[in-house]
Amino acid sequence: MSTLTLSEVLGETDAEASVLTRKPRQLLLAFFGEYVCDRYFEPVRASVLIGVLESAGVGAPAVRTNLDRMVHSGMLERTRLGREIGFELTPHGSEVLREASGRVNGPAPFEPQGDGWTLVSFTVPEHRRTLRHRLRAALTWSGFAVLRDGMWIAPGAVDLASALDAIIPDLGPGAVNAFTASELAGFPMDEAVRVAWDVERIRDAHHEFIAHWGREDAASDLPPLTARTLLVADWLALLRVDPRLPRQYMGADWPADRSYELFTRRHREFAFPAVREFAARVA
Repeated sequence: MSTLTLSEVLGETDAEASVLTRKPRQLLLAFFGEYVCDRYFEPVRASVLIGVLESAGVGAPAVRTNLDRMVHSGMLERTRLGREIGFELTPHGSEVLREASGRVNGPAPFEPQGDGWTLVSFTVPEHRRTLRHRLRAALTWSGFAVLRDGMWIAPGAVDLASALDAIIPDLGPGAVNAFTASELAGFPMDEAVRVAWDVERIRDAHHEFIAHWGREDAASDLPPLTARTLLVADWLALLRVDPRLPRQYMGADWPADRSYELFTRRHREFAFPAVREFAARVA
């Protein structure tokens, strides 16, 4: 059995994908993060999970397949509940979800953590492609992008030890080198930012989130529990797209504050009815 990092649980980032793509594993991650981790300490019946995700348009076979994958990855463990199967978080699964919660519920999710820049280069042998993929996925979730061949850059002072904690034991000595850097006079970062990141794609992702969840009828035909699960899944997708670049490089009328205010409002709006529905479903 392998254990996955948060970035791997979230899955691949497709440069053309919508933040509203909503893969089943992302919905399950949002559900367990919102209602189970450090809140509910009993196994959740499969029928409850299927009911919530079916309201989001995910069929029961896809839910079961993704639950099996999360068991295999060490996120969940399976428990027999009479004639039903229940699922509960493993210690590893809880740890992954706490990592996600830190940014999902953070007060400044689109602001760099500290000043300057973090640079990373790494060497992973060609025959260890899976490890290389895991490393790249973890760097992407932490805000890194490729500046040029072999050089990754992220805004702020990234806690790289935490970001790569699950991967470091599998890396050889000296496989990863990391440095902090600051902008030099006469060498502005504007062009480097646009080489490494597609700023307009990030802007479009915010606008897509705002356009959907800004509609008052965005969740009018959904049960509250499903609506809040979808909202958090979409928010996770947006957080993954936005690397927390400093505002001076983002142009006028950057929409991140509007996204944050909208998420906070809708998240609070769905809170009580969703928790009430959750309690009724698991009773």
